[in-house]
Amino acid sequence: MECRLGCGACCIAPSISSPIPGMPKGKPAGVRCIQLDDNNLCKIFGKPERPAVCHQFKACPSLCGSSNQQALVNISELESMT
Repeated sequence: MECRLGCGACCIAPSISSPIPGMPKGKPAGVRCIQLDDNNLCKIFGKPERPAVCHQFKACPSLCGSSNQQALVNISELESMT
């Protein structure tokens, strides 16, 4: 599955413990990543400073659902279980 451009759920819902440029301590769950632009696209996509955990995330229908909102809900639920 290809990511839905402009979704951004994986950059908002989960916590990220790795340093992110502009967020040296990572980010808490539910907080928008500073690297998301106004169109919910990653400003450091494909760049070496992008955290490995972000690079390793792979979109899938069961997690991302059929809409951006469903992806946000699903990823938030998964985050709360971990």
